[in-house]
Amino acid sequence: MDLQSAGHQRKVLVVDDNADAAWMLSLFISAHGHKTAVANSGAEALAMAESFCPEVVFLDLGMPQMSGFDVAVALRRIPGLAHVYIAALTGWNDKATRDRVQATGFDNHLTKPADVGVVLQLVDQAAG
Repeated sequence: MDLQSAGHQRKVLVVDDNADAAWMLSLFISAHGHKTAVANSGAEALAMAESFCPEVVFLDLGMPQMSGFDVAVALRRIPGLAHVYIAALTGWNDKATRDRVQATGFDNHLTKPADVGVVLQLVDQAAG
């Protein structure tokens, strides 16, 4: 499905310490009609989220200084973002990680490299 034809531009924040991966995903999502922002650290993501007010966040788990788990918890505490759709986007897919993702309150867990069709479906459905 072409999300551009869905008629609703979503605001999507991509957070990954791998700058190239983050920008590639951001460009892909924006090419499908959505507004995107990129952060390469947890602190940057939290600062950006306050002004950008994303509807959807794709969040790497294994980042230095502040893990994606910590970022997810902090995002939920920002006024207006308590119900933002947060998808873990990580190379970690063991049971302990999946359990922790669920316990932390993520809405979804995607393993890298993520299927771009699934990414677009989540963007379309998450805020709709």
